[in-house]
Amino acid sequence: MTAASRFVDHVGRLSMPARRTLFKTSATLLLAASLLTLAPPLQAQTAASKVAADLQRAINAPTTPSLSWAKDVNGVRMVKVLVVSNSADPDLVALRADVMARGGSVYFRYVSVAALSAMVPAHQVAAIAARADVQGVSPNRLTARTASVLEHATGSLTSYVRTYSSTTAYTGLDGTGVGIAVLDSGIHANHLNLANAAGAARVKRMVDFQKAGDATLVGAKDWTAGVDASASLYPGSKTMAAYESKIDSTGIDRPDRYGHGTHVASIAAGRGFYQTTDSTGIAPNADLYDVKVLDANGYGQVSDVIAAIDWVIYNARRYNIRVMNLSLAADSTESWQTDPLARAARSATAAGITVVVAAGNFGQDAANAERFGTISSPGHDPSVITVGSANIKGTAVRNDDTVNLFSSRGPTRGSYIDTAGVRQVDNLLKPDLVAPGNKIVGALATGKDNKPGSFNHLVTKHSTLAAPFGGVVQNYRSTLMNLSGTSIAAPAVAGTVALMLQANPGLTPPLIKAMLQYSAQPIDGANLLQQGAGLLNVDGAVRLARVLRTDIRTAVEAGTLTSGATLLASGRVMPTRTSTLNGQSFNWSRIVYVGGNQVVSGDALFTRYQPVWDHRLAWAGTVARRGTVSFWPAATGVPANTFVRSIVWTPASNQSLVTAGVVSATSLAGISSKNGRTGAFIPTATLSGWLVLGSGFVMSGGIVMSEGLVMSEGIVMSEGLVMSEGLVMSEGIVMSEGIVMSEGLVLSESGQPNPTNSNDASLLGEP
Repeated sequence: MTAASRFVDHVGRLSMPARRTLFKTSATLLLAASLLTLAPPLQAQTAASKVAADLQRAINAPTTPSLSWAKDVNGVRMVKVLVVSNSADPDLVALRADVMARGGSVYFRYVSVAALSAMVPAHQVAAIAARADVQGVSPNRLTARTASVLEHATGSLTSYVRTYSSTTAYTGLDGTGVGIAVLDSGIHANHLNLANAAGAARVKRMVDFQKAGDATLVGAKDWTAGVDASASLYPGSKTMAAYESKIDSTGIDRPDRYGHGTHVASIAAGRGFYQTTDSTGIAPNADLYDVKVLDANGYGQVSDVIAAIDWVIYNARRYNIRVMNLSLAADSTESWQTDPLARAARSATAAGITVVVAAGNFGQDAANAERFGTISSPGHDPSVITVGSANIKGTAVRNDDTVNLFSSRGPTRGSYIDTAGVRQVDNLLKPDLVAPGNKIVGALATGKDNKPGSFNHLVTKHSTLAAPFGGVVQNYRSTLMNLSGTSIAAPAVAGTVALMLQANPGLTPPLIKAMLQYSAQPIDGANLLQQGAGLLNVDGAVRLARVLRTDIRTAVEAGTLTSGATLLASGRVMPTRTSTLNGQSFNWSRIVYVGGNQVVSGDALFTRYQPVWDHRLAWAGTVARRGTVSFWPAATGVPANTFVRSIVWTPASNQSLVTAGVVSATSLAGISSKNGRTGAFIPTATLSGWLVLGSGFVMSGGIVMSEGLVMSEGIVMSEGLVMSEGLVMSEGIVMSEGIVMSEGLVLSESGQPNPTNSNDASLLGEP
């Protein structure tokens, strides 16, 4: 037995009073130590440090590398980039002018992040980065797909959620009135799974962002300098009308040639009980918004995804879009603080949209070895809900469930170079939880004639996906297929969020994430970096949502909800912290991540308002920032406080982030050791069991921001830090420095496919 495991065993044998004393003392010592070991927050950087590492390598390469964002044009190396700014000017006039003057072009100006999508000569990147109003320059990387038993297995069929009186009639929550935006490869809108009870399509809008940005300049014009295609999209203006017309994709013959987006949408909101094989999703009457960002092969680019996030933010209040699903990922070397895709997703959260993201499918290599540190972008952002994949073994019972080996593991590995020239790695705890993502049945997208040749790319390439349901011989509009991956797990959580918001529309995104974690069921044997807080429990999450006030979000945005104020609705009490699903009872995990690397617990998280439930606050490690959302002013036909104009992020002021009475479990987890199974590697079930028994340190003073620093380091695994038992968390040993695209496609930091990922497992599923 190792020293660390002996310590865990010893703690487990202590009496409860002795255990509490030990953890209180440990917490005090850790707090004192943290004051000496805090990692510095992102500060003013040099011009070189503002340029992403993969972009810098492409600039310095002897010849123009073969990348989607780099090209030799008339002997000049050109690169497509995302330039992130800190300018107070939302139109970025000066920055756009400089890009143009340096022989570049501007394709798009964003709202979710103060940034430009641009093309510039490679030799001009350093000069642009040197500008005082530029925070970072990133390449316009590729994105890709990360790609009923489901109702039973997730706990959707209980008296608190939804019950059936016949095979087609039910009562309870189904997501009615809540909009889910699916950013993916498109949605086969007239599939019966995506219709309502009357047979009408629930896909309310269909837009295609592969028609925006640099896609407006086709062929050789795509790499032409001297073009500024950005425009101010004022509500009701001719410019906005023209833009909406350009991206509209309503009525096209084959809206999802790849087949991924339709399946994802059906997992979140499919209505499939009309068939013998019941493929009903989690929220079978939620509204869907088809926001296409991936092509017929499952690829896209970051600039299009950010433009799509902008559209969702802009239209969120107009259409009541409360949930956004991103079953896609991009390779990124950057910290959550600077990565453009993470920043855009974070801005969507600030606008009140719950963002659900696939963790990625790079948990194993070609030799089936487990790899940690493989969370992809934007799943590495602390504000989003990052979902890993569980294997439910095709059954409704949960005691045989496991975490898929292909599911990406934490911690996050985004990084930045500080002012001393030292690489600082984020090392945040992820994923947040796991959900069913192995051989899940859902809708199969086809063309209008339903002939074999019109079936989607995934089934055409992998016929076994549709074989259990008749292969290419299936009834039109009711075609089915299996898919696996974290990209399939994510929409199960997105659908759950829709149910929670139907039950209580006043919830904020970070509060929703905390409820999902707190009520999750730990899977035996898996640790915090493999499964987060545990397996999705729809029953528990909905029960928590039902007991809280329904005015939380409006009170937070109005600034009338003070720290420690009651969150319980009048006459309500906390539900029992157990669920019984399919005849099996289990304790909730009672685990919640805050601040990126801290673990907290206790009912006070939900009975009293915690400032971290403010969706406009982003906090991780030693950094806390606040997003200010502004709206276009009211005008004829344009209601006030509806269309978002800009979201500006600034350092958060000193404040209490977590109140007294919350239980700290960070010291309870111990120092991180993989061999000792402690710290971030502690089995979730072990930590949860201790919390259920009352262990942990009840904070008397909460957690307070002071001069921009969080006075607790939490669980941090730094680059090269020697852990107990000789385990070194260094590159190539435990942590993976390759970044995951999703659904098995992995891009190394050079942007080229990495053949070490097990693609078949993360697409076709595991045993």
